[in-house]
Amino acid sequence: MTIDSFLSLLQFSDGLFPAGAYAHSFGLEYYVQSGRVTGAEGVFEFIRSNLEGSVATTDVIVMLSAHRCAFRNGGLDALLSLDAMVEAMKPAEELRNASCQMGRQMMRIAAALSDHELLKSYFLATESGATPGHHSVCYGAIGGTQEWPEQEAATTYLYSAASAMTGAALRLLPLGQLRGQQVLWKMRPVIARLASEALGKTAEDIWSFVPGIEIASMRHAQLEARLFRS
Repeated sequence: MTIDSFLSLLQFSDGLFPAGAYAHSFGLEYYVQSGRVTGAEGVFEFIRSNLEGSVATTDVIVMLSAHRCAFRNGGLDALLSLDAMVEAMKPAEELRNASCQMGRQMMRIAAALSDHELLKSYFLATESGATPGHHSVCYGAIGGTQEWPEQEAATTYLYSAASAMTGAALRLLPLGQLRGQQVLWKMRPVIARLASEALGKTAEDIWSFVPGIEIASMRHAQLEARLFRS
C-alpha cells in the first residue's frame, strides 16, 4: 500500500470521520434500557454477536464486492445491485436507515474529495434516490478507487463498527474510557478472524442471523426516551 492510499484509509476509517455513526447504537440502547446489557462483558457479547452474525457476513462481504468492482473499473450497475441486496438483507428499518445515512454522508464527502468517475456517478444516484447508498457499498467503492488492500479494508471496517458500538456503550453505561478500550482490545482476535474469513467471498456467500438485535432495533423505535437514532 502506498502512503497516499494508507492515509486515505486512515481518514475514512477514523472514528472522527463525519459519517454520523455517533448517532446510532445499532440496537444497544434497547438492550441497556431493558436491563439485558449492564456492563463491559455484556457490551463485548453484543458487539461480538453483531459482528459475527451480520457485519462480517453481510456488510463486509458486500464491501469487498464493491471494492473489487471499483478497483477493476467496474460499472455503476454492479454497485446498484449490491445496494439493492443490502437493502433486502436488513429487515429492521432503523438499521437500514442507519446504514443509508452513514453511507450517503460518506459518499457525499468522497465525491467532494475525489474526481473518480464511478464515485461521482454513484454519488449522484444516491442523491437522486435511485439507490439507497448503504455504508458498506460506499466504503468498498471508495476503497477500490483508493487501492486499499482487501484485508486492511475488511479489518478497518470491522474495527470501525466495533468502535462505534463501544462509543455508544460509553454514553449509555458508566463504563469509563479504560473499560471501553479493554472491550476493543479483547475484540482484536475476533476482528482478525472475521476479516480473514471474509476474504475471497462474493455476494453469493452473504448471510445474516441476528434476530435479537433486529427485534431490539424495532423496539427501540417505540422507546419513550432515546439518546440514539437506532
